[in-house]
Amino acid sequence: MIRLNSKNSIIIVFSALLVVLTLYFPKIYLVNNIYYVSKDINKLYAHYISLKEENKFLAQQLEDMKFKNQIEDSLIIFSIEGKYDPNNN
Repeated sequence: MIRLNSKNSIIIVFSALLVVLTLYFPKIYLVNNIYYVSKDINKLYAHYISLKEENKFLAQQLEDMKFKNQIEDSLIIFSIEGKYDPNNN
């Protein structure tokens, strides 16, 4: 049997502390790592959403410009052929 004097008690307490730290350190490390990775993922996802919205806006602007260009081309072609006179409507 182990005699409990001050030296043995300190050794038992430190060995128990070492065992607990050895068992829980990987868990603490993983939880912290998961937290920071999820923060990065959330930041990237927010950036992705804003870029997606900007892409929709730019696609709409491009579509509007294509439509306007087609209308102007039609007017130019009609005026060249003489079928469209802006003064006579």
